[in-house]
Amino acid sequence: MKKLFVGFLLLSFASLPLKAADYQLKKIASGLGIVWGMDFISNNEIMFTQRSGEAGVVNLKSNSVEYLDGVPTVLSEGQGGLLDVAVNDNQLYFTYSKPVQGGSATTLASAQISNNQLINWKDLLITSSVNENVHHYGSRIAISDQHLYISIGDRGVRENAQDLSNHAGKILRLNLDGSTPKDNPFVDKERALDEIWSYGHRNPQGLVWDQQEQRLWAIEHGPRGGDEINLIKEGANYGWPVISYGKEYWGPVSVGEGTHRAGMEQPTKYYVPSIAPSDLVIYKGDMFELWAGDLLTGALRGKHINKISLNQDLGVDSEERLLTYLKQRIRSLLIGKQGRVYFSTDQGNIYALQR
Repeated sequence: MKKLFVGFLLLSFASLPLKAADYQLKKIASGLGIVWGMDFISNNEIMFTQRSGEAGVVNLKSNSVEYLDGVPTVLSEGQGGLLDVAVNDNQLYFTYSKPVQGGSATTLASAQISNNQLINWKDLLITSSVNENVHHYGSRIAISDQHLYISIGDRGVRENAQDLSNHAGKILRLNLDGSTPKDNPFVDKERALDEIWSYGHRNPQGLVWDQQEQRLWAIEHGPRGGDEINLIKEGANYGWPVISYGKEYWGPVSVGEGTHRAGMEQPTKYYVPSIAPSDLVIYKGDMFELWAGDLLTGALRGKHINKISLNQDLGVDSEERLLTYLKQRIRSLLIGKQGRVYFSTDQGNIYALQR
């Protein structure tokens, strides 16, 4: 067990270009490696995952970090490692890249926390996304009242995303105990996996359930251009790699056959050039009241928080890029009960954005 004490550091007071609202930016913790996922386990404690394969808890009162025992072996190579964490009452859910025969697979697990240790670790679903490469695992978790949604990348094999006989390039829907809902859209479809909720995704690393509006949103990486924000619909095909707004890495050639095809969904927003999106949250809270209902995502390549305001028709009213001066890859986002915005960066820092 390791214990690290870190102090709060007030970085700056500034006037946000957005609505001229004042904010404070505080560094909560540092030296943490790549913090891939975060969620609250109490009002004053944030559980976090490190892609390197460690999990810990930041105590917001004592300014300390406790690392936890009980994490299983993960394949921490390339884009793989210990990925997302989501909390539902006393149940913790994790996604990680699990070493298996033939390579590794994005895996969903559950556990509880007791005395600074993860206990009762159980793999709920080892997805059929096995590959020897270490690319495009996804993977975020979103929780509704009764279901888990999990995003899985195409594992660097494009044709996976249109193939319903595997989990890669899909968003899955499970019951909270890891079982499959009987009303999933492909339960009765031959040669299709029951867990699939939507397909045609490339590498969705942001996923959020809007509890108020009962909607699921995702954001995924395009290739060279073509990152997408999508409103996820039951059974829908989001087109990858048949349609895309991105270009091939090897030259100025469009991926697929174009940007539109009948029976394939169009994104709510796409980014050209790419911002390399990470986590996705919906802003709820009074601290930045003018942001209510806005989508916030981290940008890895763009190194900022990307804020999207939606109109009543769920189209995009505006996009704003916040905290560009930090010049840090923003990996995970979390909204506190009072409306503070917590975020992690690949430089090993966790910050709080507040008034």
